[in-house]
Parts: sequence; structure tokens; C-alpha cells
Amino acid sequence: MAEKKSLGKEFTKGLIKENPVLRLVLGTCPTLAVTTSVTNAIGMGIAATIVLVCSNIVISALRKVIPSKVRIPAFIVVIASFVTIVQMLVKAFVPALDTALGAFLPLIVVNCIILGRAEAYASKNSIIYSAVDGLGMGVGFTAALCLMGTFREVLGAGTFLAGIQDLLVLFGDNVLGGWNGFDFNGALEFAGLQPITLFILPAGGFFVFGILMAVANKIADGMGKPKAVLGCASCPMAAHCTSKKEDSKCNKKEADAV
Repeated sequence: MAEKKSLGKEFTKGLIKENPVLRLVLGTCPTLAVTTSVTNAIGMGIAATIVLVCSNIVISALRKVIPSKVRIPAFIVVIASFVTIVQMLVKAFVPALDTALGAFLPLIVVNCIILGRAEAYASKNSIIYSAVDGLGMGVGFTAALCLMGTFREVLGAGTFLAGIQDLLVLFGDNVLGGWNGFDFNGALEFAGLQPITLFILPAGGFFVFGILMAVANKIADGMGKPKAVLGCASCPMAAHCTSKKEDSKCNKKEADAV
């Protein structure tokens, strides 16, 4: 019974407590790039989750075999292998999504969330816990993408879930009766309004991301949790970063001088 409770905590921590985007501030590049629509956000989230779970399982299984000195290159090889498989499957079965995500699909290889979980968790825990951790982090990542995508698509394009049939093509050509998302542009035009294009531009992505980060920090503050901050703390390579070590030395020298 205790194991089930622990597994539950390992899964749910990625949703809110340690959400990779809003709490750990990882994976911000694809977060800002692909959230112009909810459909793209869902596709990226599912792809990243599959890679997270599979790479966590393999890295956990090999954690006692991989030498410590070459663990980062080994982790990247494992991650890159699964990203390649996922990319080939997307190209074959969901070509529209592959076109929409572009270079950000293969760039999952260097996504800090995946490498970070490999280094911080999968390399130190059993297979089952690593799999659950990867699933929780993937679902949390997907939820954050969808939340951002909802704000940006509705406000910036006047649509919601536009192009969802591109994702459902695996289940047939006429899933949900051919429904392809909501379009509010007619209602907006009738009311003399129009979408705010800024929200689907890069500046709009940063704006929505900042607002969601502020809300997440407010909730964390109310729960007595530390606020999420941009910095090196969440980077999986922080302990080996030359720049960080040099900064620490400089700070120490300044403190000694005072």
C-alpha cells in the first residue's frame, strides 16, 4: 500500500509541485515555440512524454552499467534513439504534425526536461519509479503547453483545437464526425472585434509565459513553497558547469574582499 502511495506522489509531483515548465523552468524553448495552437501543444507533449518514459526506463535499467564519467553522452545517445523513433513514426502517420512542429521535434534530444530527469532521477532510481516519474513529468509538460496554447490560440487566432483532425488521423478520416475545432472568428466579426494577433507572435508567447509563471509563483507562495526562478539550479549539468564554478569563485573573492 505504501508503494502505491509513493508511486502516486512520484506521478503527481510533475503536475503541480515540480511542473517542469512553470516550477522548474525547463523546456522553455519548445514551450514558447509550439504553443501557438493547442493541437501543436498536444502533439509536442505526447512526443516528449513518450521519449521521457522510454528513456527513463532504459537509463534506469542501465544505471549500474553506464560508467559515471560518460553518463551524460550515454544518456544523450539513449534519448536521441527514442527521439529518432518517435520522429519517424510522426513523419509516417501524422505528417501534418511533423510539418507544424518542424525542427522542434528532433530538438527533443536536447530538451532539458528529458536530460534533467535522466540525470536527476532515472540514473538513481528503479525502473518502475523512473517510468512513473517520466510519465508524471510528461503529463505536467503537456498540461503546461496546452494551458499556454489555449490562451494564445483563443486570443490570437480566434480558434480552439483548430486542426485537431491532424492528430486524430490515426483513428480514421472522419473521427468526431469530421469536427476540426472551434472557430470564433465569425462571432468576433459580428461583434466588431478581431483576434489579437500579438498572442500568436513570439512576444505574445513570452507575455503569456510570464503571466502563468507569476500565477504559479503566487500559488507556490501561498503553499509555502519556493518560487520558480530563472537560473542554473534546475540544469542537469549545473554541477559540472565551468561558468557556474567561475561565478562561484568570483562571488567568493568579492565576499572575502568585503
